[in-house]
Amino acid sequence: MSSELIRSYKNHLSNEKSPYLLQHAKNPVDWFPWGEEAFNKAKLEDKPIFLSIGYSTCHWCHIFAHESFEDIEVAKLMNEIFVSVKVDREERPDIDKIYMTVCQMMTGSGGWPLTIIMTPDKKPFFAGTYFPKKTRFGRIGLIDLIKRIKDLWTNQRIELLNSADQITFNLQNIDQESPGEKFSEHSLKKAYRQLSIQFDSVNGGFGDRPKFPTPHNLIFLLRYWKRTGNEKALEMVETTLQAMRKGGIYDHIGFGFHRYSTDSTWLVPHFEKMLYDQALIAIAYIEAYQATKKDFYKKTAQEIFSYVLRDMTSPEGGFYSAEDADSEGEEGKFYVWSKEEMEKTLKKDELDLAIKIFNVEETGNYLEEASMKKIGKNILHLRTLPDIESPEEIEKIRLSLFETREKRIHPHKDDKILADWNGLLIAALAKAAIVFHEKKYLGAAKNAVDFILSNLRESNNKLLHRYKDGASEIQGYLTDYAFFIWGLIELYEATFNIFYLETALELHKIQIEDFWDENIGGFYLTSKNSEPLLTRQKEIYDGAIPSGNSIAMLNLLRLSYITGNYELEKKADVLNRVFSNKIKASPLAYTQFLIAIDFAIGPTYSLVIVGDSDSKDTIELIKQIQQKYILNKVIIHRNTEREFPEIDKLSNFIQFFIKVDNKATAYVCINKTCKPPTSDLQKLFEYLNATWKF
Repeated sequence: MSSELIRSYKNHLSNEKSPYLLQHAKNPVDWFPWGEEAFNKAKLEDKPIFLSIGYSTCHWCHIFAHESFEDIEVAKLMNEIFVSVKVDREERPDIDKIYMTVCQMMTGSGGWPLTIIMTPDKKPFFAGTYFPKKTRFGRIGLIDLIKRIKDLWTNQRIELLNSADQITFNLQNIDQESPGEKFSEHSLKKAYRQLSIQFDSVNGGFGDRPKFPTPHNLIFLLRYWKRTGNEKALEMVETTLQAMRKGGIYDHIGFGFHRYSTDSTWLVPHFEKMLYDQALIAIAYIEAYQATKKDFYKKTAQEIFSYVLRDMTSPEGGFYSAEDADSEGEEGKFYVWSKEEMEKTLKKDELDLAIKIFNVEETGNYLEEASMKKIGKNILHLRTLPDIESPEEIEKIRLSLFETREKRIHPHKDDKILADWNGLLIAALAKAAIVFHEKKYLGAAKNAVDFILSNLRESNNKLLHRYKDGASEIQGYLTDYAFFIWGLIELYEATFNIFYLETALELHKIQIEDFWDENIGGFYLTSKNSEPLLTRQKEIYDGAIPSGNSIAMLNLLRLSYITGNYELEKKADVLNRVFSNKIKASPLAYTQFLIAIDFAIGPTYSLVIVGDSDSKDTIELIKQIQQKYILNKVIIHRNTEREFPEIDKLSNFIQFFIKVDNKATAYVCINKTCKPPTSDLQKLFEYLNATWKF
């Protein structure tokens, strides 16, 4: 083996923390992490940059790597012609957002793995996603692509550089905001109509295939139902949540949701499990339970948390990022079952019931995508809701199958801990703790907050994005602040511990100072102190994860109503206007932002509960309020066991709220107009229901 080839096996990723980068640390491709070393080398050697962006649980990223980046022939070509750079999109969403936008501009679509070829000064001139090693079925292979790029770089450099300049110019001007008018209920109605047109009334969900859970669509519809009394909106939510829970997208043995369904019936999933999906989907089930009081939704949310607390929680209290779709080089192998495997695990009567309940077939119950034939494997799923028959027997079967499955080789776990995704899970756990009266959820949420504040906050109180193997790195993004602040607000309302509210306000101040656009308004994805890239973008699209601006909008409103600081509400109004034209044009792409708009339009409630913290009447009053599906509210507890409660320092309008007749008392303000104080639950709920339009 030549010395050059030996060198190619010793690339520059071995000291990185990212699980994705470490997966490529022994590739013969001489990968560099994103940084000046790579760009300086490209300038010195006059080579273009081959930028590859993915993440550790990305199935097609693995395919691309095995087929090409682990291949000696491909590696020699890449090392000769490029300086190759690997980026983990979950660690560097700022880089990913820019170059994914480029890919969508140039090709009309995008996805991961993302492939960008660019100049040493980071200006892109080619974009794509996955490429096979060799050209086939009209799709150019990586080897042919590399040779083509070499020819263009050598013989048509001026044209390439001009193209890169034009693409960069377009990129820098694509997201120019055009502030418009405020939103009205018309925007909410338009989003509802678009969802109802796309709704699959047979299988649930929206559109045909693939189907994504997109829980913020469902949460928006629940609010629309509550606002209007439109039963179709609630029907869309329930049909979808029930179909998802019955389908193969749900892990019926170990719990938790897979990433998305490749078909229209929720049967065949893409098997990876993401922390953010568990958090956001759990919130949808929690709110569906609040709205309907159907235990099915409660049980599903509890099972999601069982999975997260069992498999995705670090010993220190933070939550891991994801589990891979693949094990032993095969997608879904850990999760699927042959009838023979089940026969070895279950007794005869258990097997008969399992075959019936989980729809197991001798030849398998789904088609393999590559061959379009059944391969003797089964994705366990239900045709009826899980509690309809024999729940004890089914649970016994599940546990037996779970114990057997645990002996299999597990999928890779991405054990980095991200501040923003942890913020989402904290919010979900805090909501569950309130609604289900479950202390272990509260404990897990508190532990995660303690972990982030101890490990992902710098001495200047600014957040970091990623923790891995004892090291915390990467300046926090808008999502780190917005999502974590959301979790802190939910935790404050679950505990009324002033510490969580104080911390939320401290971080929110930093968020405004470092991310707010003082010229037009809105929050940038990156801090003003972050590494300069081709452009500084503002993210508003609510995709698999809501945008930072969408969550920040709701945080601004809630913190304003809690503290009485109307400067925060003014900021929300600016945020409302700065993106209004874009959102009005296509509201379906911004349903999380519309949830914040729903709050702003109102009716919006400020509820102040005045009473001793440990008194039965205070506890009962708070409990009754929290059990109801009351939207667009904030709850503050003014604890009267102290002469000067700490909350008075943070909330500027409650200092004179006192108990009436020495009883725990509720003060209800609706759209900033206050009702007489009351200790009577019936009167309280009359206030809260009076302004809803049914």
